[in-house]
Amino acid sequence: MSQRYRIEHDALGELRVPAQALYGAQTQRAVENFPISELRMPGPFIRALGRIKSAAARVNADLGLLDTAMAGAISTAADEIAAGQHEEQFPVDVFQTGSGTSTHMNANEVIARLASMRSGLSVHPNDHVNLGQSSNDVIPGAIHISACIGLHHDLLPVLEQLRATLDSRAVELSGRVKTGRTHLMDALPVRLDQELGAWRTQIEKGMQRITSGMQHLRQLPLGGTAVGTGVNAHPDFGRRVAILLSRETGIDFVINADLFEGIATQDAAVAMSGHLKTLAVSLLKISNDLRWMNSGPLAGLGEITLPVLQPGSSIMPGKVNPVIPEAVAMVCARVIGSDTAITVAGQSGNFQLNTMLPLVAYELLQSIKLLTGAVRALDEKAIRGFSVNPEQLARGLMYNPVLVTALNPVVGYEQSAAIARRAWAEGRPVLDVAEEMTGISRAELESLLDPAHLTGKPGQPWI
Repeated sequence: MSQRYRIEHDALGELRVPAQALYGAQTQRAVENFPISELRMPGPFIRALGRIKSAAARVNADLGLLDTAMAGAISTAADEIAAGQHEEQFPVDVFQTGSGTSTHMNANEVIARLASMRSGLSVHPNDHVNLGQSSNDVIPGAIHISACIGLHHDLLPVLEQLRATLDSRAVELSGRVKTGRTHLMDALPVRLDQELGAWRTQIEKGMQRITSGMQHLRQLPLGGTAVGTGVNAHPDFGRRVAILLSRETGIDFVINADLFEGIATQDAAVAMSGHLKTLAVSLLKISNDLRWMNSGPLAGLGEITLPVLQPGSSIMPGKVNPVIPEAVAMVCARVIGSDTAITVAGQSGNFQLNTMLPLVAYELLQSIKLLTGAVRALDEKAIRGFSVNPEQLARGLMYNPVLVTALNPVVGYEQSAAIARRAWAEGRPVLDVAEEMTGISRAELESLLDPAHLTGKPGQPWI
C-alpha cells in the first residue's frame, strides 16, 4: 500500500494521495468529493492558470516579496503548465466548489511540487505559489485570459478566413441570378453574390461584436484577492501581472478599474457568450440555407451541389447528405444551450462572489472551441467547394410568377396578379402569358421581366 500511496496533509488533516501524483491533499479531497461527471476543466483554462502563476511569481520577486530562486522555480514549473504539460494532473470535476478553489489549489499543489522537486527548495502551494492571490480573483482572471486567447488566436482568424472566402465566392458568382424566397415561397430574383454577401455581412458583424466584447474580457480582477479589497497583495501586483501577460500573449490585458465588480460578477463572460450565441444563430442560418439550396437532387431545390464527402446512408446506395452544414447546426445548438447555462451561472453570484465559475469557464471555452472548428469546416469543406447548377436556377426563374411584380407600375397590381395566376395555373412562362394579356411588346416585356435587371446593378441594391 505504501508503494501506491503517500500521505499528504492540509488544514483538515492527513489524506492518502496516489504516490505518483504531483497534486496534494486538497486536490485529492476534491476528486473524492466531486465524482459527478467525467468532465474536466478545459486545457486552455488550465494553461491560463499556469500563465497567471508564472507571472505572479516573477512579479512577487521583483517586488521583493519572494526569494528569487524560489520565484524562478515556481515560474519554470508554471510555464510547463502554461505550455500544456501535466494536464493529466488536473483531475478535478467541472462540477465542484463554485469558486473553482479546488482547481485553483490543484494548480498551486502541482506547481509547488514540481518547483520543489526541481530546485530542492520547500515550496508551499499557499504561502509561495499563491502569494498575493485568491481563488476569487485568479479563477475569474483565468476565465478572461483563456477566453481572450481562444477568441484572438483561434476563433477570430477562422472567421476572417470565412469572410474572405464568402467575399471571393460572391465575386465569382456575381452573374448568377436565382429565385429569391420569403416564407420559403418564391419571391423576387436575387443574385448569388447578394445572397452570399448577406452571409458575409453576418460574419463581419459577428466579428465586430466579439471584438467589442473583448474590451471587457481584457479587464482582469487580479490583485483584488478575496473580495476586491486587495488584502495580502501588493498594490502594484495586479497591474504588473497584467503587463507580463500582455507581453506574452499579444493581448492588451489591463486591471479592472473596479476589482469588486470583477470578482463579484461574470457580466463580461455573459455578454461574450451572448455574442457567441448570436454568431451561432448566424451560422445556423447559413447552414440551413446551404442545406435547402443543396436539397434534391431531383425532388429538392437543387440550386447548388455541396462537395461530396462521404456516403449518406447505410441502406440507400448513392445517397449523399449535407454533412458539414448538419454538423455545424449541431454545434450551433450546443452553443445556444451553453449560453443559457452561462446566463444562469452569471446571475448566481451573491454579494462579493459568483459561485458558478467553473461552469462559466467550461461552457464559454467549449463554445469558442466548437465554433472555431465549425467555422473552419464550413469554410473549407462546404462554401469553398460548392458548385452551382445553372439550369436549375434558370428553370425556377422562367416559371416564377412573382416576376410580374415588375409590371405593377405599368399595368397595375390587379392585372399583374391575374397574369401571375394564369401563368401558374397553365404552367407557362410569365413572359408568354404577359404578352397575351397586355398590349406591351415582347421586346419591352423581356426588358421589364429580365430577372437580372430586377436584382439591381452589381454592387448595389435595386432602387
